[in-house]
Amino acid sequence: MSQFMTTFGIWLGAFFTISIFSFLYKDNPFYKLAEQIFVGLSAGYWFIYTIYSILIPNLFGKILSDFNSNIMLLIPALLGMMMLIRLIPKLEWISRYPIALVIGTSAGISMLRYTQSDVLSQVAATMINPLGMNTIGEKIGSFILIIGTVCVIMYFYFSRKQEGILGATSKFGIWFLMISFGASFGYTVMARISLLIGRLQFLLGDWLHIIKP
Repeated sequence: MSQFMTTFGIWLGAFFTISIFSFLYKDNPFYKLAEQIFVGLSAGYWFIYTIYSILIPNLFGKILSDFNSNIMLLIPALLGMMMLIRLIPKLEWISRYPIALVIGTSAGISMLRYTQSDVLSQVAATMINPLGMNTIGEKIGSFILIIGTVCVIMYFYFSRKQEGILGATSKFGIWFLMISFGASFGYTVMARISLLIGRLQFLLGDWLHIIKP
């Protein structure tokens, strides 16, 4: 029975993989079927995961075990219930308050995190002994980091007309920005290519046995 389920799972995975790849030719019913099944399974999985891995251990379990010590957990529970009221058209306005709280809190936390990781780290990297490195390569890298940081900052300086030294510096800032965006895009493409390679290895190895899985 286990061997049958393993074989059935491989054929099912191959069918859905080819169905998704069929969109490269044109939109078709097989692609739509695989897409809807994937979305439905993902939604169902995360729904069950949220209940059994988040709500039960972190909310219901703590409240039932020690209500007095965990009474503050009723506040997020109430906010969650207010979000669900959005399903009732006449009471939809109530859900705006918890949604606004979540968005505002997430924006504040993200702003703090990016400020610490990007802005402050970048400033520290250009100020704390940037050229006091051991090797020539490290010194060159620090010098390029300082020049790139200054040029990009000058590119976003709009209080004066960008001409002369400021204009030349801004042009260098554009080059640094484009190199950064290109590297980020290349990294994203490499990640997607790795997923494609994984699917091809599954089709040619586990399914067709043309190559060793």
